Amino acid sequence: MALMPVAEALSAVLDGVVPLPDERVALDAAQRRVLARDLAALRTQPPQPMSAMDGYALRAADAALAGSRLKVIGEIAAGRPAGMALRAGEALRIFTGGVIPDGADTVVIQEDTVRDGDIVTITEAARLGRHIRPAGIDFHQGDVLLHRGRRLNDRDLSLAAGMNYPELPVYRRPLVAMLATGDELVMPGTAPGPGQIVYSNGFALRALAREEGAEIIDLGIAVDTVDATRTAIRRARDAGADILVTTGGASAGDHDLVKRSLEDEGVGIAFWKIAMRPGKPMMHGRLGAMRVIGLPGNPVSSYVCAFLFMVPLIRALSGRNHIQHRRELALLGGDVAANDVREDYLRARLETRPDGQLLATPVQRQDSSLLGNLAAAQALVVRSPFAPAASAGSACVIVKLPL
Repeated sequence: MALMPVAEALSAVLDGVVPLPDERVALDAAQRRVLARDLAALRTQPPQPMSAMDGYALRAADAALAGSRLKVIGEIAAGRPAGMALRAGEALRIFTGGVIPDGADTVVIQEDTVRDGDIVTITEAARLGRHIRPAGIDFHQGDVLLHRGRRLNDRDLSLAAGMNYPELPVYRRPLVAMLATGDELVMPGTAPGPGQIVYSNGFALRALAREEGAEIIDLGIAVDTVDATRTAIRRARDAGADILVTTGGASAGDHDLVKRSLEDEGVGIAFWKIAMRPGKPMMHGRLGAMRVIGLPGNPVSSYVCAFLFMVPLIRALSGRNHIQHRRELALLGGDVAANDVREDYLRARLETRPDGQLLATPVQRQDSSLLGNLAAAQALVVRSPFAPAASAGSACVIVKLPL
């Protein structure tokens, strides 16, 4: 069977994906959620002209010359409008956020005044419109300021509050079930027996999925039997998981039972084995509405495949505007050999040269079991199938890893 190119595999994973249904959540629960519709401001901000400084509201014509003296007839604080109009020769003490009274067309800051009882002397000539925030300088009612598909950050929440929204329409979070397989796996903190290894994949994958906005069902570790694996698959289906991610058991060995178990449970396998390194034995299929990604067991292969395939799938289900990883140009920090039929994703360290150019240096050992090198990497250098050898200083394509 020919290996499926990476681009085709990703297209298959994303084929037919539509955002999950939306729900309304309170502002405080909306951080990092994805907006399900455009939001138009429900109010104008500020609704009236307001003072940007502490000082005196007055008519610029009354203080065109330094030394002008005006009568102070009252005070305006934020939230307490004057309720009166200014006449010639008058001023109102005003504080930041105070509504500009009728008749006033400028604010003179308090540092440019001298107060004596109810008389204020202007020590610097006034300028028309100075220190006044016009109504609607921030936004007007009906302005669309936040758009569907945006993943909301802290500043977006402040804006939405200012637009007068107490809650927001957001897409439901994808529910991702994660299942590890393998008799050899033991949990961290356990003393491994002969032939056993400490389980590590799930901790990175769950963190990666949560960072993208997913909710997690941890199905634990299934022993290497078809019954145990099928039982876990049914648990994911019955829980309503949008995605089932398995790790291990994806190769062609007699003890690699995941593909067989998935097919026994009715999963239609779209592909198995792709033309990439690391991660050749990855598979993908569907069981009703649940999408399945079968990852290799080697930790680097598992992570790289999850980053390249699971993350875009989560983003698509979440309704994000941008689901693909951004590819950037850099320079190689070391020589790389010619590539073969598989698209290569070399783990690399990044640094910025004095001229601002990114330098990507592949780690020395690219073995798919080496967690230390994966943790040290900040990017993947993407090498096309049959790419020729390249020397240090050559241009290359990178995808940055999460920080």
